[in-house]
Amino acid sequence: MSTTVFVLGATGYIALHVVKDLIKKGYSVVGSVRSEAKGEKLTKQFGGKFTYEVVPDISIEGAFDEALKKHPEVTVFLHTASPFHFDVTDVEKQLLVPAIEGTVNALKAIKEHGPQITRVVITSSYVATCSLEDDGDTSLVITEDSWNRITWEQALQDPVSGYYGSKAFAEKAAWDFYKNEKPNFILSTVNPGYVFGPQAFDEDVSGTLNTSAEIINGLLKLNKTDSVPFYKGVYIDVRDVAKAHLVAFESDEAKEERLLLTENRFYSQQLLDILHSKFPEYAHNLPVGKPGQGDPVGVKVDNEKTRKILGFDFIDLEGTTVDTLKQIIDANK
Repeated sequence: MSTTVFVLGATGYIALHVVKDLIKKGYSVVGSVRSEAKGEKLTKQFGGKFTYEVVPDISIEGAFDEALKKHPEVTVFLHTASPFHFDVTDVEKQLLVPAIEGTVNALKAIKEHGPQITRVVITSSYVATCSLEDDGDTSLVITEDSWNRITWEQALQDPVSGYYGSKAFAEKAAWDFYKNEKPNFILSTVNPGYVFGPQAFDEDVSGTLNTSAEIINGLLKLNKTDSVPFYKGVYIDVRDVAKAHLVAFESDEAKEERLLLTENRFYSQQLLDILHSKFPEYAHNLPVGKPGQGDPVGVKVDNEKTRKILGFDFIDLEGTTVDTLKQIIDANK
């Protein structure tokens, strides 16, 4: 297979799994990284099928121009630079504007300097489909056609609202560009919920993981008398997200589609119950919470269309939690 894929944000949690899958399948990969040091680390991890380009700030106009000019062999572009964190002081400057401009800058560069690129996939998010206040509405059904209704003013209220807004605004900007500019490429998006599962490389397990994976990692840091942090939402395993990115550009059925990636709902007590059940030797100093109890109810997700396009079964909550915990425990032995 001679196809070369450009992966924007190649050092990310999801992106590393995507690159791994691409190389395993025979693709060559050009990854964008923020520094040469990060690029060199990935070159050692992935070997000869991987090269990199340094793009320090994706929100600067023209950020990708030179990288794309240098690689006329690239025919697929995956925009996986999808930061998920709430550690911000200026929502507009740190979340909203970079998300929108990073996306639009990439699409502009592809149109102007990558006319040979035929497929583009953007990593969006489940939160682009569902408003924060709607998540507990059991009468609501979220599908691939749903959109978060957040306004710019609402998004400025706090970092969580800012994250919800950044995903919706950036994805809408991408679809607007696609509709109005009529580029050569076909656009698809991947919209995952909370992403659990192991890191792509055992050596990347650290004291604090990315926001989603840290929900599971954080359980191991609790003391017996601590209360259990409350999380709930929809989840998907990172390995399924990676596989979906490949289907998103390989499949004709995925053209111009939003792939809504959720396996089911979860709440933190379930994660803790799995930890106690599968790793009792590491759980004796941890709280037990209220085993078997919790509130998994919320908005219903109907993603049958996505599941049919993808054609594979998702990893369930026990599978993703056990694999995540096993890697963390082994790394810290």
